Amino acid sequence: MGEIEKLETIAKTVRRGIIEQVYSAQSGHPGGSLSVADILTVLYFYELNIDPKNPKWEDRDRMILSKGHCSPALYSCLANRGFFEPKELKSFRNIKSNLQGHPDMNKVPGVDMTSGSLGQGLSVANGIAIAGKLDNKDYRVYCILGDGEIEEGQIWEAAMTSKKYKLDNLCVIVDNNNLQIDGTIEEVMSPYPIDEKFKSFGFQIINIDGHDIDEIIKAFEVAKTIKGKPTCIIAKTIKGKGVSFMENKAEWHGKAPKEEEYNEAIKELK
Repeated sequence: MGEIEKLETIAKTVRRGIIEQVYSAQSGHPGGSLSVADILTVLYFYELNIDPKNPKWEDRDRMILSKGHCSPALYSCLANRGFFEPKELKSFRNIKSNLQGHPDMNKVPGVDMTSGSLGQGLSVANGIAIAGKLDNKDYRVYCILGDGEIEEGQIWEAAMTSKKYKLDNLCVIVDNNNLQIDGTIEEVMSPYPIDEKFKSFGFQIINIDGHDIDEIIKAFEVAKTIKGKPTCIIAKTIKGKGVSFMENKAEWHGKAPKEEEYNEAIKELK
């Protein structure tokens, strides 16, 4: 099996973990978790310089999930990468569990930012990237934003900061699935054209299919060659990707599957 096929297989496992979590909790956000699953799979199983046995390793790459409500995708990657036992995924959103609706860096090994309100992740990523430069570290910082999230003004203040400090160790990824909780992003508060906006803020732009593993890998490779400015990868994705009845449906932004739907989803992801 080649590298691409291996990662595609892992991505299906990650997606099953997402469905297991949201179904077990009868709560959570499957749509955006499924749309970002391929990107996170490439990051955690190919790109990131990390060590599950030493999650606080000072020289590790950092990954900020700014759209923190999509924690099921992050938890599924961390569990399958060896940061904690996959059986813990079924405790998702339980009051006694470490795996809460938004990731907590003080409770979950491998989480680099505690998230809550949207719009804050790029500011944190900037700080980590600046610290890396001040400390002469070689680590890279990755920050995943939702396309609805970039309607937040703080994102654009942070984008100016990324350019000002020439953060070429920073790679922003926009999960452009075109849907947020109330409908399409055009209907709610259109951020289009996303690529031109980030370009005007001084970013190097890479447009990709966010479900094509090969394209994702190549985009990260290109990002590492960019000097003197940050990179923004605009990943065109499908909300609910991998589960046919969830795909491109805004209603699955924050809804848990019932038993019959759960069984159908797991069947499709085998």
